[in-house]
Amino acid sequence: MWSSEAFDLDGYLARLGYEGERAPTAEALHALHRAHVLSLRWDNLDSFLYRSVPLDLESVQSKMVRRNRGGYCYEHVTLYAAALESLGFRLTALSGRVQLGAPKILPATHAMLLVEIDGRRWLSDVGFGPSPLAPLELVEGETHTEGWPFRLWHGEVTPGADGWALLQPGPDGGWLQRHTFTLVPQYPVDYAVGNHFIATSEHSPFNRRPFVQRIRPDRTDQLDGFTWTTTPAGAGAPAEKRSVRPEELPGVLADTFGVELTSEERAELLRAVG
Repeated sequence: MWSSEAFDLDGYLARLGYEGERAPTAEALHALHRAHVLSLRWDNLDSFLYRSVPLDLESVQSKMVRRNRGGYCYEHVTLYAAALESLGFRLTALSGRVQLGAPKILPATHAMLLVEIDGRRWLSDVGFGPSPLAPLELVEGETHTEGWPFRLWHGEVTPGADGWALLQPGPDGGWLQRHTFTLVPQYPVDYAVGNHFIATSEHSPFNRRPFVQRIRPDRTDQLDGFTWTTTPAGAGAPAEKRSVRPEELPGVLADTFGVELTSEERAELLRAVG
């Protein structure tokens, strides 16, 4: 389903620096999830600059594996699903509705995977900002992944729809619902529809300004437009914010986020933000 027959597994694992077992075990899933999140950045640069984000596996592999670039959730999951399928994992693709305090129901435009191993189900969400550094077992309750707390609950997530919600610490010290999801399976064609909306719609936040994220074990760096935020790991840790001038963006992208733009991309970025 995820074109794993055309997937360059060796290239992907080398990109992640992964040298662990190649078997559909819980230990391998945890190690692959962590390596993917720490190695492959989240960014919307293609949707911002070009309003075009191809999701065919060859395009995603070329971009994220061979060219050392990042992507947003649909690209991450296209790549990650092909990797897990190649290794023999049982997986279901899901869609989520990002909330983050929004007072209304938003479209289901977030992609993630549910992986079943020995009767246990793991939410492997590698394309969100910031993503957990480990899969989360699909059971209600609070969990911590290397200093980052999360909470899962089960109930009515939209009127008449039963599902799950993933929560993270909010600015007021309580829990903030970051996205909800049901267990209705999604397929590549479903992600193509959501991807088209995110890349091209005037209602999408991801073609209006650059947004880039890099996760490390001890901190997360985010660039949202001209605001660069560094957040240490751990609930309640104070974040550092600073402003970036337009002409500084290429340098910050390279030095902090590891995004080396081509000369054409640099010119297009400066034109778009100027």
